[in-house]
Amino acid sequence: MKINNIRNFCIIAHIDHGKSTLADCLLKTAKAINPRKFRDQLLDNMDLERERGITIKASAVSLDYEKNGEIYSLNLIDTPGHVDFSYEVSRSLSACEGVLLLVDAAQGIEAQTITNMYMAMEKNLEIIPVLSKIDIKSARPEEVSDEIVSILGETDEDIIAVSAKTGLGIEGVFDAIITRMPSPEGDSSMPLRALIFDSVYDDYRGVIVYFRIFDGTIKVGDNILMMKTNRSFLITELGVFRPEMTSVNELSAGSVGYCVASIKSIHDVHVGDTITLKEKKTAEALPGYRKPLPMVFCGLYPTANTDFMPLRAAIERLWLNDSSFTFEPETSQALGFGFRCGFLGLLHMEIVQERLERESNVGLVQTAPTVTYEILTHDNKIVHIDNPEKLPPVGTIKEFREPVVEARIILPSEYIGAIMQLVDEKRATYKSTEYMGEKRAVLTYTMPLGEIIFDFYDKLKSLTRGFGTLDYDLIGYVPDDLVKLDILVGGQKVDALSCIVHRKKADYKGRSLVKNLKKDISRHMFEIPIQAAIGSRVIARETIRAMSKNVTAKCYGGDITRKRKLLEKQKEGKKRMKNVGNVEIPQSAFLSVLSTDDKS
Repeated sequence: MKINNIRNFCIIAHIDHGKSTLADCLLKTAKAINPRKFRDQLLDNMDLERERGITIKASAVSLDYEKNGEIYSLNLIDTPGHVDFSYEVSRSLSACEGVLLLVDAAQGIEAQTITNMYMAMEKNLEIIPVLSKIDIKSARPEEVSDEIVSILGETDEDIIAVSAKTGLGIEGVFDAIITRMPSPEGDSSMPLRALIFDSVYDDYRGVIVYFRIFDGTIKVGDNILMMKTNRSFLITELGVFRPEMTSVNELSAGSVGYCVASIKSIHDVHVGDTITLKEKKTAEALPGYRKPLPMVFCGLYPTANTDFMPLRAAIERLWLNDSSFTFEPETSQALGFGFRCGFLGLLHMEIVQERLERESNVGLVQTAPTVTYEILTHDNKIVHIDNPEKLPPVGTIKEFREPVVEARIILPSEYIGAIMQLVDEKRATYKSTEYMGEKRAVLTYTMPLGEIIFDFYDKLKSLTRGFGTLDYDLIGYVPDDLVKLDILVGGQKVDALSCIVHRKKADYKGRSLVKNLKKDISRHMFEIPIQAAIGSRVIARETIRAMSKNVTAKCYGGDITRKRKLLEKQKEGKKRMKNVGNVEIPQSAFLSVLSTDDKS
């Protein structure tokens, strides 16, 4: 295939704006799939994606399309839309020359639309605006087109209106891809430079590497070299996605494909690394990817201690396929051996946990999520902590800083008052209000990240009847009056339930938390006190009563001292149980931290 006839592009949009449906329609129109094998969300391969109706992993596919007697090779990458998976989008953009920016004709431009658009602009990609879902009753194409024009600076003629369900306007999309998107730049005669943008592990074939070739040519039988690890491998299989893996003998500059090279260790492959040839090595590696910073951390522990090693193997395999989450081993007094994991957001955390449980058959206990805090000590050292248990002694802390984000909320103008009240409760600072047309506004605030990760998004959706959207960027750390809230169950501190809160909210948070724990922890044969404490000061307490048995039921009359002896014996037995008994804490108790409404 001539490089001038290759187009590499991806579809970007806000969540639920129809990316996967448009990808399906492009596949059908290009006749890239047998109609008998077709199903909705064809590129969403994971069961989780199909169950939830969202894209989690970016998926690549190669299409052949004929125009004016010429055959064009179109390499499409379908990307996720949720803010938690923006790293998948940024990786996909690095393998493309252009994007289809999809905007729902009913919902209009939303927060993630703008974020994805700016990412494409930073990489100097050609942006083709596409107005989707024009066939639905609530569509307002003229208003949304005006929004696109005002944001992108395009003209109405540049916007392509489509209905991916009916196929209306799809030919116009293909024409725009071929005529408006540039072909890749590269030289097939140069030394090989290929960017690894994803990889998966196969039990029989080892690590399968997905790449985009920028320069050079690669063939079956070549010795490739991973420039970051300096490890070489012999290629045994080379191919493209159509959309199933289809073997080819050779790929050259501009192509997107995969290779199998008997790579047994997952540590030999790094997303963003450059592949070159061992015998004809390139002098300069590709820039690769900027490492994503985890926003949310939590502990993941196997329910059975014997499952620690299977869990480690499952996490390492998942990390190969999703390098945007981090992990390191840790130990908890309450839960034993596990891992401290970092995620890009709460949905990302939830998806990773569910994938681990499904793919490894290991039951997991997840601790309450937290963010990274910055501590300035009295000897002017800066310490970053992602676990409340790692907090230095209070006497050594000079300044306690929390992460702050710039949040952009896009919503209908009629809900501005309700949302302003909500962000006030979350300790936010107002920055600006901008209007997108007559009925939609963008509110910009700076607010603590810790206030967003629990229930803010759910409340935003509820107050705006589903029309409000949120996007945010980390801007730094700001000092505030924060304290560590400890939870004691049966007189023993449960490290996995500790959290960091603002001092003004600590009393309310403590009371709410112990009440929730009282509901979640079942009754035992002995009394269980549940306490919330800041340092040595207990600020809230609830007590779970012991299970009781009527030991005097068999006494029909007789001396009262006989009953007293039986009751005293029962009392002594409960004391012994309290000393040696362990309190069983269910998974729901560790998530009680999430279900407390933070109010000042």
